[in-house]
Amino acid sequence: MNLLDRITINPEIVHGKPSIRGMRWTVEMIIDLLGSGMSNEEILEDHPELEKEDIMACLKFAKMYLSGQSIQSVA
Repeated sequence: MNLLDRITINPEIVHGKPSIRGMRWTVEMIIDLLGSGMSNEEILEDHPELEKEDIMACLKFAKMYLSGQSIQSVA
């Protein structure tokens, strides 16, 4: 599975912001948690509905977005 397949964009969910697997967890929220100093393990422990691959997908999405690369897999 391509990591970016975990990132979805749906106008009905969180106002169309990129989110994880159609849930209300946005890429922005995950990046904010990581930026606040939380480790992957702490995020996963506090939010068991998330998976390690979700965090990795958020980082990949952010990297591609910031580098100007085309993000094809997001639906």
